[in-house]
Amino acid sequence: MKYLVMVLGSQADYAAMSGRGSEASPAWDKEQLQVMFDHMNAINEDLAASGEMLDAQGLAAPSTTRFVTVDGDGRPVVTDGPYAETKEVLAGYWLLDCASLDRVTEIAARVARCPQPPGAPEYPVVVRPVDETGPSQD
Repeated sequence: MKYLVMVLGSQADYAAMSGRGSEASPAWDKEQLQVMFDHMNAINEDLAASGEMLDAQGLAAPSTTRFVTVDGDGRPVVTDGPYAETKEVLAGYWLLDCASLDRVTEIAARVARCPQPPGAPEYPVVVRPVDETGPSQD
């Protein structure tokens, strides 16, 4: 079964990883950042070797976000980010093909153990099955 494993973050977290900490997210130093990258790369290498990883990407900062809706006449309405009311957003993901929910949960727990500076916010790792058939009314 395919699963989307998502990590969350905020604009403050992206700034903190660039060395610009705040009350919401303490600054990372270069060593802490390298430890985090090494942790994530080890996960990627293991998932690629096992054949479970279909795709994995980190996403650009929330400040680069664009929301597109349509108005009453169907014309696009574009709003650029970041958004003060948004506390957390999708920061990166893995698309995995795993044998079971237990296996993907094991992987998500490994992701959740990612090293970070003391006082950094902790977010859940979100696991969602990919619905390859679509909704059914049966």
